[in-house]
Amino acid sequence: MAAVLAYGPGTVLSHGPAGAHWQIVRERGPCQVTVAHARRSRPGIHVHEARLRPDEVTTHAGIPITTVPRTLFDLAAVLPQRQLERALNEAEVLRLWDELSLDRLLVRYPRHRGNRVIRAVLDKRRAGATVTKSELEEMFLTIVDAATLPRPEINAFVKGFEVDAVWRDRRLVVELDGRDTHSTPAAFERDRERDRVLQVAGWRPVRITYRQMRDTPRAVEADVRLLLAAGVREGR
Repeated sequence: MAAVLAYGPGTVLSHGPAGAHWQIVRERGPCQVTVAHARRSRPGIHVHEARLRPDEVTTHAGIPITTVPRTLFDLAAVLPQRQLERALNEAEVLRLWDELSLDRLLVRYPRHRGNRVIRAVLDKRRAGATVTKSELEEMFLTIVDAATLPRPEINAFVKGFEVDAVWRDRRLVVELDGRDTHSTPAAFERDRERDRVLQVAGWRPVRITYRQMRDTPRAVEADVRLLLAAGVREGR
């Protein structure tokens, strides 16, 4: 707040310190603020010049600050892709939603230095958003068959819930998560209710995503193999 006050009206906390204030990144180093007109940096305060639109700024905990999407947009110019992915994931976990989207900012600022990284992150996150349930099941069965593991029942009912895959003798349930069917608030609540009920009844629910099957099929195979073996050891 002292840094914002030091540069007067219209100044907002931005970049890494804004991300830290939103609790989506860890920031060390000088405080950073954004101002509309060129101003000199001071010891401990780094100044950025940008004319931010009203939907790119807000107040959080009493401090004028860039919105979460604008903060992520600024961070894209200075963070490696993996760190930006983590920041975006944190924002999602904390439910820091905003009407302003990164897509709109890409259109608004086509020459922004971080655009390439943002597009790469968004493309990666959206992978599998339109994959159907049957396509997820086919991917999973392909991994199971390639590993010569016993085939599970598909779309079976356990404790009143329809599950994607189940090995009844091992009491193992696998849910195949696609973003289109599991990203809504209703799905969020339903999925966790299912997991809770199954665990209380002695089942082991495990969630596997499209991206995990696409990018790390061997890790998925290895984990399923270990889970099935654990069911044998425990007498399930």
